[in-house]
Amino acid sequence: MLGLLINDKEQQELQYVVKRELEELLFDLEDHRIDTMVKQAMRERYKVIFQLYTRVASEEEVKKYIPKKVKIE
Repeated sequence: MLGLLINDKEQQELQYVVKRELEELLFDLEDHRIDTMVKQAMRERYKVIFQLYTRVASEEEVKKYIPKKVKIE
C-alpha cells in the first residue's frame, strides 16, 4: 500500500482528471463499433479508476459513477 499527501487544490485537480476519464470510458462502452474484448479491458480499467475516484471525491460525486451491473460487470 502506498500513501499520497496532497493539498486541496491538487485533490480537486486529481478528482477532475479521474472524473473525465470515467466519463470517457462510459461513453466508449456505449459504442457498438468497439470489439467485445476491448470493452472487457475497458470495464476492468473502469473498476480501477473508480476505486481511485472513491479516494479523492465526495460521496455524492462518487454515487454518480457507481458502475451499473449491466454495463460494467
